[in-house]
Amino acid sequence: MPATKTAPAAARRKGEAPPRPDRQQAILLAAEKLFAQRGYHAVTIRQIAEEAGVPLALVAYYYGPKQDLFHAVFAHWSQTIDERLQALEVASRDPADPLTLTRIVEAFVQPVIRMRSSPEGQYYAQLVGRELAYNSEEADRVLREFFDPMAHRFIDALHHALPQGSRADVAWGYQFALGALLHHLVDDRIERLSHDLNKASDPAAAERLVRFIVGGLRAAMPISAQKSQPTPPRRRQA
Repeated sequence: MPATKTAPAAARRKGEAPPRPDRQQAILLAAEKLFAQRGYHAVTIRQIAEEAGVPLALVAYYYGPKQDLFHAVFAHWSQTIDERLQALEVASRDPADPLTLTRIVEAFVQPVIRMRSSPEGQYYAQLVGRELAYNSEEADRVLREFFDPMAHRFIDALHHALPQGSRADVAWGYQFALGALLHHLVDDRIERLSHDLNKASDPAAAERLVRFIVGGLRAAMPISAQKSQPTPPRRRQA
């Protein structure tokens, strides 16, 4: 969370109560919720202030213009990126292990799905899936600062686990995997399409998504590279 800004004492009206840290948090949570539900451009600072139950001027006092508040929401959740990178480090220690690819994908998927399934993380997960999938100045700033460095780490680890393809091949695979993950975060149609047998927030969906992405990554490698891989010997029939 960004550090609290200090307003000059002379700028405060006589008798005005100083801002409280709980108000700062309320503003951040309100912005996260409204950005996730309506989209960045459909939300005004006034609506955020009303949702947070604070005076309009207090939003700018703490966070400045709307684009900086948008950025602050992602800064607040940056520990989720650290969690994924820590899991990646453990998962990629032995690229030759047949399970390494699955473990890397688990590090990519599972922390986000857990967040999506939790009451405190559901709005942020929806915000990531909704806003970062579109080209905009605000999203590009967030992607470059928070998500691109993580993406490069994952692509490098995946390349070590999939040496039959080039890093460029693996980058395509990462892009497709990201699309599957982001769509899962924001789309609730699975409930309707499954006749309410499946729930969008079901954390058990993570295992299915991991298997789907692992299979897709392997299939996305060049055809010639797949054919060149040794085929396990067939067992003789008795």
